[in-house]
Amino acid sequence: MKGELPPLVAIVGPTATGKSSLAVAVAHALGGPDRVEIVSGDAYQLYRGMSIGTAAMTMHERQGIVHHLVGVVDPQVDLSVAQYQRDARAAIQDVEMRGKRAILVGGSGLYIRAVVDDMQFPGTDDAVRGELEKRAAEHGSQALFEELVARDPQAAHRMGASNERRIIRALEVITITGRPFTAFLPQATYVRPTVTIGVDCDRSVLDQRVESRVHTMISQGLEDEVRSVLQQGMGRTASRAVGYAEFLRYFDGEISRDQAVADIITHTRRLTRKQMGWFGRDSRTQWIDALSPSVLHDALVCIDRADHGEIFLSDTTPTRRRLGT
Repeated sequence: MKGELPPLVAIVGPTATGKSSLAVAVAHALGGPDRVEIVSGDAYQLYRGMSIGTAAMTMHERQGIVHHLVGVVDPQVDLSVAQYQRDARAAIQDVEMRGKRAILVGGSGLYIRAVVDDMQFPGTDDAVRGELEKRAAEHGSQALFEELVARDPQAAHRMGASNERRIIRALEVITITGRPFTAFLPQATYVRPTVTIGVDCDRSVLDQRVESRVHTMISQGLEDEVRSVLQQGMGRTASRAVGYAEFLRYFDGEISRDQAVADIITHTRRLTRKQMGWFGRDSRTQWIDALSPSVLHDALVCIDRADHGEIFLSDTTPTRRRLGT
């Protein structure tokens, strides 16, 4: 590519809507392996040895399209969103410097936004965090939440009283920066021209697809995969992934195997709602129906319109509402 770079393509949406397969199809339609490479926007596909539970595409399924940031981190490492932001932006830059086009694809809303939007990450302070964690253990998270209400009511309202981890992080940021935590929340301003394509479908259909996917993962050996990763060592981040957290509870004797499988289905369905909490409120997204026979064509139309300046590529402009209910 010469001259001005074309808009970055981001394909997003809930789990089990077919984003990964669509991204590969789009990549081939835009010129194939010689012209396009894919960068993962999935928080857990980053980890090695977790391919079944994260539904990472096999080499066969990738159809020759190079994928970046899949299976690149040991599961005992707690990779921060800030580090992912640096790595993903560097991968995209590398792809484009080699004259190719990058497609960012994934269902982790925070990770996608960290790449495409103006989003800053304040540092950390182990001493401050340790003191906050100690206070939470001694007095409960409600006391910390009340402090957050006093210091940053907007942040408190957005996260609620039950998310102890985020409350601690918010108070840590406020303490070390002297600024409200909300000052560091994602701003809906693209750092470069971007066309974001959302893939969604009817909720009842998606719930069925989730259940089918989970049973497929079980038949592919998810339980053995979790045991294998556990033997290598799992950090806090990897151990929270849906599919892994439930089997870890089963291994610890807290629940039965059948309950673990049922919980994976329930929690994955819950995850799809959470994902749409991120993606559904972004008015810049061009939504297409995952079940449409013209889904590839629809995605390519969005990209073509963006390439010709017919889609607003920064800040916020209303687009079609999401398809799910």
